[in-house]
Amino acid sequence: MNPNCTPATRITRSLLGYGVIAGPVYVVVALAQALSREGFDLSRHAWSLLANGDFGWIQITNFIAVGLMTVAAAVGLRRALASGRGGTWGPLLIAAYGVSLVGAGVFRADPGQGFPVGAPQSPTISWHGMLHFVVGAVGFLCLIAACFVLAGRFARAGQPRLAWFSRITGVVFLAGFAAIASGSQGPTTPAFVAAVLLVWAWLTTVSVHFYRAADRKD
Repeated sequence: MNPNCTPATRITRSLLGYGVIAGPVYVVVALAQALSREGFDLSRHAWSLLANGDFGWIQITNFIAVGLMTVAAAVGLRRALASGRGGTWGPLLIAAYGVSLVGAGVFRADPGQGFPVGAPQSPTISWHGMLHFVVGAVGFLCLIAACFVLAGRFARAGQPRLAWFSRITGVVFLAGFAAIASGSQGPTTPAFVAAVLLVWAWLTTVSVHFYRAADRKD
Protein backbone atom coordinates (compact mmCIF):
# COMPACT_ATOMS: atom_id res chain seq x y z
CA MET A 1 0.00 0.00 0.00
CA ASN A 2 1.31 3.40 -0.98
CA PRO A 3 1.64 5.53 2.19
CA ASN A 4 1.61 8.69 0.09
CA CYS A 5 -1.70 8.10 -1.67
CA THR A 6 -4.20 10.91 -1.99
CA PRO A 7 -7.20 11.26 0.37
CA ALA A 8 -9.53 10.40 -2.51
CA THR A 9 -7.66 7.15 -3.13
CA ARG A 10 -7.75 6.27 0.57
CA ILE A 11 -11.53 6.70 0.56
CA THR A 12 -11.88 4.55 -2.55
CA ARG A 13 -9.74 1.81 -1.07
CA SER A 14 -11.64 1.91 2.22
CA LEU A 15 -14.94 1.48 0.38
CA LEU A 16 -13.56 -1.37 -1.72
CA GLY A 17 -12.32 -2.98 1.48
CA TYR A 18 -15.94 -3.60 2.45
CA GLY A 19 -16.29 -5.61 -0.75
CA VAL A 20 -13.32 -7.72 0.28
CA ILE A 21 -14.81 -8.64 3.67
CA ALA A 22 -18.56 -8.68 2.92
CA GLY A 23 -18.64 -12.23 1.56
CA PRO A 24 -16.46 -13.81 4.25
CA VAL A 25 -18.49 -12.10 6.99
CA TYR A 26 -21.78 -13.30 5.53
CA VAL A 27 -20.59 -16.88 5.02
CA VAL A 28 -18.91 -17.25 8.41
CA VAL A 29 -21.86 -15.85 10.35
CA ALA A 30 -24.43 -17.90 8.41
CA LEU A 31 -22.44 -21.13 8.61
CA ALA A 32 -21.79 -20.69 12.33
CA GLN A 33 -25.54 -20.53 12.86
CA ALA A 34 -26.31 -23.36 10.46
CA LEU A 35 -23.92 -25.66 12.30
CA SER A 36 -25.06 -24.73 15.79
CA ARG A 37 -28.80 -24.12 15.67
CA GLU A 38 -31.04 -27.04 16.55
CA GLY A 39 -32.96 -28.54 13.66
CA PHE A 40 -31.15 -26.73 10.85
CA ASP A 41 -30.14 -29.02 7.98
CA LEU A 42 -27.59 -27.61 5.52
CA SER A 43 -28.64 -30.14 2.89
CA ARG A 44 -32.20 -28.79 2.60
CA HIS A 45 -32.69 -25.55 4.54
CA ALA A 46 -32.04 -22.17 2.90
CA TRP A 47 -29.92 -19.80 4.96
CA SER A 48 -32.77 -17.28 4.92
CA LEU A 49 -34.65 -19.51 7.37
CA LEU A 50 -32.05 -18.65 10.01
CA ALA A 51 -33.81 -15.30 10.43
CA ASN A 52 -36.52 -17.13 12.39
CA GLY A 53 -36.57 -18.28 15.99
CA ASP A 54 -34.99 -16.96 19.17
CA PHE A 55 -31.65 -16.28 17.47
CA GLY A 56 -33.13 -15.01 14.22
CA TRP A 57 -31.85 -11.51 14.95
CA ILE A 58 -28.32 -12.72 14.18
CA GLN A 59 -29.12 -13.57 10.57
CA ILE A 60 -31.26 -10.45 10.21
CA THR A 61 -28.29 -8.38 11.36
CA ASN A 62 -26.05 -10.37 9.03
CA PHE A 63 -28.24 -9.55 6.03
CA ILE A 64 -28.44 -5.84 6.83
CA ALA A 65 -24.77 -5.35 7.76
CA VAL A 66 -23.46 -7.23 4.73
CA GLY A 67 -25.94 -5.44 2.49
CA LEU A 68 -24.59 -2.08 3.64
CA MET A 69 -21.02 -3.34 3.11
CA THR A 70 -21.95 -4.34 -0.44
CA VAL A 71 -23.44 -0.91 -1.16
CA ALA A 72 -20.24 0.70 0.17
CA ALA A 73 -18.18 -1.57 -2.09
CA ALA A 74 -20.32 -0.53 -5.06
CA VAL A 75 -19.60 3.13 -4.32
CA GLY A 76 -15.89 2.32 -4.14
CA LEU A 77 -16.12 0.42 -7.41
CA ARG A 78 -17.83 3.38 -9.08
CA ARG A 79 -15.02 5.65 -7.91
CA ALA A 80 -12.38 3.17 -9.10
CA LEU A 81 -13.95 2.61 -12.52
CA ALA A 82 -14.67 6.31 -13.07
CA SER A 83 -15.65 5.98 -16.74
CA GLY A 84 -15.68 3.55 -19.59
CA ARG A 85 -17.62 0.37 -20.21
CA GLY A 86 -19.36 -0.92 -17.10
CA GLY A 87 -18.30 2.10 -15.07
CA THR A 88 -21.88 3.05 -14.28
CA TRP A 89 -23.98 -0.07 -14.59
CA GLY A 90 -21.60 -2.47 -12.88
CA PRO A 91 -21.54 -0.54 -9.59
CA LEU A 92 -25.25 0.27 -9.80
CA LEU A 93 -26.19 -3.39 -10.18
CA ILE A 94 -23.95 -4.41 -7.28
CA ALA A 95 -25.45 -1.61 -5.16
CA ALA A 96 -28.93 -2.91 -6.01
CA TYR A 97 -27.88 -6.33 -4.76
CA GLY A 98 -26.69 -4.74 -1.53
CA VAL A 99 -30.01 -3.00 -1.09
CA SER A 100 -31.79 -6.31 -1.68
CA LEU A 101 -29.76 -7.89 1.14
CA VAL A 102 -30.92 -5.15 3.48
CA GLY A 103 -34.48 -5.82 2.29
CA ALA A 104 -34.01 -9.54 2.90
CA GLY A 105 -33.18 -8.71 6.51
CA VAL A 106 -36.07 -6.32 6.94
CA PHE A 107 -38.59 -8.67 5.31
CA ARG A 108 -38.03 -11.97 7.08
CA ALA A 109 -38.49 -15.31 5.31
CA ASP A 110 -41.34 -17.47 6.60
CA PRO A 111 -40.54 -20.51 8.80
CA GLY A 112 -40.84 -23.78 6.92
CA GLN A 113 -39.49 -27.27 6.28
CA GLY A 114 -39.57 -27.91 10.01
CA PHE A 115 -37.28 -25.00 10.91
CA PRO A 116 -37.27 -23.60 13.51
CA VAL A 117 -38.16 -26.80 15.37
CA GLY A 118 -41.93 -27.18 15.31
CA ALA A 119 -42.47 -25.12 12.15
CA PRO A 120 -44.69 -26.66 9.44
CA GLN A 121 -43.14 -28.31 6.41
CA SER A 122 -45.18 -26.13 4.06
CA PRO A 123 -45.23 -22.52 5.29
CA THR A 124 -48.09 -20.10 4.99
CA ILE A 125 -46.74 -17.29 2.85
CA SER A 126 -46.97 -13.96 4.67
CA TRP A 127 -46.59 -10.49 3.18
CA HIS A 128 -43.07 -10.18 4.53
CA GLY A 129 -42.20 -13.67 3.30
CA MET A 130 -43.38 -12.73 -0.18
CA LEU A 131 -41.40 -9.47 -0.11
CA HIS A 132 -38.33 -11.41 1.06
CA PHE A 133 -38.57 -13.58 -2.04
CA VAL A 134 -39.22 -10.61 -4.37
CA VAL A 135 -36.34 -8.43 -3.14
CA GLY A 136 -34.06 -11.47 -3.14
CA ALA A 137 -34.97 -12.36 -6.71
CA VAL A 138 -34.42 -8.80 -7.93
CA GLY A 139 -31.08 -8.63 -6.13
CA PHE A 140 -29.90 -11.96 -7.52
CA LEU A 141 -30.76 -10.92 -11.08
CA CYS A 142 -28.94 -7.61 -10.61
CA LEU A 143 -25.85 -9.42 -9.34
CA ILE A 144 -25.93 -11.84 -12.27
CA ALA A 145 -26.16 -8.90 -14.66
CA ALA A 146 -23.25 -7.21 -12.87
CA CYS A 147 -21.10 -10.28 -13.51
CA PHE A 148 -21.63 -10.00 -17.25
CA VAL A 149 -21.28 -6.21 -17.33
CA LEU A 150 -17.91 -6.37 -15.59
CA ALA A 151 -16.88 -9.34 -17.72
CA GLY A 152 -17.16 -7.04 -20.72
CA ARG A 153 -15.10 -4.41 -18.92
CA PHE A 154 -12.37 -6.90 -18.07
CA ALA A 155 -12.32 -8.30 -21.61
CA ARG A 156 -11.81 -4.85 -23.14
CA ALA A 157 -9.10 -4.09 -20.58
CA GLY A 158 -7.14 -7.16 -21.65
CA GLN A 159 -7.85 -9.14 -18.49
CA PRO A 160 -9.23 -12.45 -19.83
CA ARG A 161 -8.97 -14.37 -16.55
CA LEU A 162 -11.17 -11.90 -14.70
CA ALA A 163 -13.50 -11.75 -17.69
CA TRP A 164 -13.98 -15.52 -17.75
CA PHE A 165 -14.27 -15.73 -13.97
CA SER A 166 -17.05 -13.13 -14.15
CA ARG A 167 -18.89 -14.96 -16.96
CA ILE A 168 -18.63 -18.34 -15.25
CA THR A 169 -19.82 -16.86 -11.96
CA GLY A 170 -22.81 -15.27 -13.67
CA VAL A 171 -23.80 -18.52 -15.38
CA VAL A 172 -23.35 -20.67 -12.26
CA PHE A 173 -25.25 -18.25 -10.04
CA LEU A 174 -28.08 -17.98 -12.57
CA ALA A 175 -28.33 -21.79 -12.71
CA GLY A 176 -28.29 -22.06 -8.91
CA PHE A 177 -30.95 -19.40 -8.51
CA ALA A 178 -33.16 -20.98 -11.18
CA ALA A 179 -32.87 -24.36 -9.46
CA ILE A 180 -33.79 -23.07 -6.01
CA ALA A 181 -36.59 -20.87 -7.37
CA SER A 182 -38.16 -23.84 -9.15
CA GLY A 183 -38.88 -25.48 -5.80
CA SER A 184 -37.63 -28.83 -7.08
CA GLN A 185 -36.40 -31.42 -4.59
CA GLY A 186 -32.95 -32.97 -4.50
CA PRO A 187 -29.56 -31.33 -4.23
CA THR A 188 -30.79 -27.86 -5.22
CA THR A 189 -30.08 -26.26 -1.83
CA PRO A 190 -26.41 -27.41 -1.64
CA ALA A 191 -25.98 -26.38 -5.27
CA PHE A 192 -27.35 -22.93 -4.53
CA VAL A 193 -25.09 -22.61 -1.49
CA ALA A 194 -22.12 -23.46 -3.71
CA ALA A 195 -23.25 -20.76 -6.16
CA VAL A 196 -23.53 -18.25 -3.30
CA LEU A 197 -19.99 -19.07 -2.17
CA LEU A 198 -18.75 -18.57 -5.74
CA VAL A 199 -20.44 -15.21 -6.22
CA TRP A 200 -19.09 -13.90 -2.91
CA ALA A 201 -15.62 -15.08 -3.96
CA TRP A 202 -16.12 -13.15 -7.19
CA LEU A 203 -17.05 -9.93 -5.39
CA THR A 204 -14.04 -10.32 -3.11
CA THR A 205 -11.75 -10.89 -6.11
CA VAL A 206 -13.12 -7.88 -8.00
CA SER A 207 -12.79 -5.66 -4.92
CA VAL A 208 -9.20 -6.79 -4.32
CA HIS A 209 -8.36 -6.17 -7.98
CA PHE A 210 -9.58 -2.58 -7.97
CA TYR A 211 -8.19 -1.96 -4.48
CA ARG A 212 -4.73 -2.82 -5.80
CA ALA A 213 -5.31 -0.86 -8.99
CA ALA A 214 -6.24 2.24 -6.99
CA ASP A 215 -3.02 1.89 -5.00
CA ARG A 216 -0.93 1.65 -8.17
CA LYS A 217 -2.43 4.86 -9.57
CA ASP A 218 -0.66 6.81 -6.85
